[in-house]
Amino acid sequence: MLRIKLVKSTVGHNVRNRRTIQALGLRKTNSVVELPDNPSVRGMIHHVKELLFVEEIPGDPTPKKGAPVAAPVEEAPVKPKRVAKAKVEKTEEEN
Repeated sequence: MLRIKLVKSTVGHNVRNRRTIQALGLRKTNSVVELPDNPSVRGMIHHVKELLFVEEIPGDPTPKKGAPVAAPVEEAPVKPKRVAKAKVEKTEEEN
């Protein structure tokens, strides 16, 4: 787990940097988030490293008490595909 703190304002920085900060879940200066340590988060941190203070938190990345937990996703039953009805030409006898 990584604890990330926004220590400098995004004012005066380009839009890409501001959106990277938003994607990390940071809003205001001195706001703190805890995110899992994975390559995508590390890449975002590297992109805006001059604005952040980052520290590693020892421990497992289990959610804290009271945090919402995602329910297991059940697969929907597969519906059979609809088959177009074949056009049948009427013969002279049927008319």
